Amino acid sequence: MSEEIDTSKRHFLTVATVVVGSVGVVMAAVPFVSSMQPSARAKAMGGPVDIDVSKIEPGGLVKAKWRLKPIWVVQRSAAALAELPKNAPLLRDPDSDEPQQPSYAKNEWRAIKPELFVVVPICTHLGCIPLYRPEAGDPSIGPTWPGGFHCPCHGSLYDLAGRVFKNVPAPLNLPVPLYFYVNDKVVRIGENPKGSHSTYLTPLTW
Repeated sequence: MSEEIDTSKRHFLTVATVVVGSVGVVMAAVPFVSSMQPSARAKAMGGPVDIDVSKIEPGGLVKAKWRLKPIWVVQRSAAALAELPKNAPLLRDPDSDEPQQPSYAKNEWRAIKPELFVVVPICTHLGCIPLYRPEAGDPSIGPTWPGGFHCPCHGSLYDLAGRVFKNVPAPLNLPVPLYFYVNDKVVRIGENPKGSHSTYLTPLTW
């Protein structure tokens, strides 16, 4: 009788050990499997980012981050677009001859869609973040101000296409990232449109 009880105990302990060991292996595997998934930081360092632009009103903007840098999408009004050509004589690089944008955004608007301007808002002088000043004649800048971006660090000025004005410290236009429209509501930052293989260099570390 005593032998039978001991045998039963040994069998129970053996089964329990196997079960507990199996659970331990599974639990240990979970962190390993999870570690194979891209982290938020990894995505920020290089992966594309989708931005919902469906709710931006004329004059408004939405903000995001890609490769640890800020991204702004600005909704330009029809009136603002009409004013852009008038800025040309005042600009250092009005035709965007310097490669601060992919080839499909090398146009008067520096954008795929004229009304939506996608930009990396980092001043090309010393890397400050400009202020968004879309109102023409903004008293903080001056009565002739056409609307655009003003760097508070050293006074560099850019129009609403991110083109730098003459006689300011910044040497280049604001950079435009690679991007395309997934649909009417979403723009994807960090990838070219299908069929496009645009590459370009900027003074920033991408």
